[in-house]
Parts: sequence; structure tokens; C-alpha cells
Amino acid sequence: MPRGGTFLQRWRVPLGFLSAAVVLVAARPAFWTLIIGGAIAAVGLLIRAWASGHIRKNAVLAISGPYSYTRNPLYFGSFLLGLGFTIAASYEWFSLIFGAVFSAFYLSVYLPVMRAEIGELQRIFGADYERYERAVPLFLPRLTAFRLSNDANNSPEKFDLSLYMRYREYRAAIGLCAAIVFLVLKRTFL
Repeated sequence: MPRGGTFLQRWRVPLGFLSAAVVLVAARPAFWTLIIGGAIAAVGLLIRAWASGHIRKNAVLAISGPYSYTRNPLYFGSFLLGLGFTIAASYEWFSLIFGAVFSAFYLSVYLPVMRAEIGELQRIFGADYERYERAVPLFLPRLTAFRLSNDANNSPEKFDLSLYMRYREYRAAIGLCAAIVFLVLKRTFL
């Protein structure tokens, strides 16, 4: 991301962890919110994992795997992960309210970040990025995979576990598992 940006853009990751801690402390999960929210969060986690195995940041234009559906699968996966976690921690119908609040907060912080990154990607990847940008949505996935007609950019066609490990995406899985265990214990014993 370019230097500068708003307070929320610069502090988005620490604010996310702080928000997660507040949600965990205030959590009053119901059985069905744990199940539904946990499933949504797991889908988000899988999208993030899939995306991390297809990206070589700022070296190769990532257009394979989930990048053929959305230009920002890591952010989309994070959105589902956070939304699912928020729903899992909520009690009954409050999950709808908290889910809407989370969605508004997330999009108000991350949409400007995604837009700010476009200029840098255009500078690095030029015409290939511009074709990709015209065909693939910024955030919400398209239904069919995108392919550049002259795909000579060496974007890995198959998931690369070494990239997943390099970006330490497994930490998100550990964090989600710990949070879900905490929520289950909180629901069971408190």
C-alpha cells in the first residue's frame, strides 16, 4: 500500500486483532451461531489459504486460482473469516446486527486499501493488469474463471504449498481454531 493513507488504513491489522479480542470477551455464542459462523469463517480461511498458494507478491501478476475470480481473494477470504467469527461469537438474532456492523467496518477500511493498491499494480504489471482489471471484479468473485489469452506471466496454475508456508498463512488457521475452541468452552461453561 502506498505510504500515508487514513488512520484506519494504517492501523487496520492491529484494530482487527483488538476488535477480535473485544468480540471474544463479549461473546455469548448460541449453538447455531457457532455452527453457521464457524462454517463461514472456515470458508474464508480456505479462500485465504488457496490465494496464498497462488501469489508471488509484486513479482508476478497473480491470475490463477482464486485470483481468476476476484482481484482480492485474500481480502475477500478475510472478510468471510471475520464475518463468520463475528456471527459465531454472537447470540441469536444479534448475529445479524453484529454481522452488519462488521461488514460496514470492514468495507469502509479495506475498499480504500484495495483501490489504493490498484495504481501500484498498474505500474508494476502494465497492460496485463489493465486487461485483468477490466475482466475481474475488485472484491466480490465472478462466477467463471478469468484467463489472459497470452498467459505468459508465470502465475502458478496449481496451488504451491511453499508459497502458503512462506506467507505463514497457517497462523490464521491456528488463530481461528483457538478462537472457536474458546467460544465453545465459553458457551459450555459460562
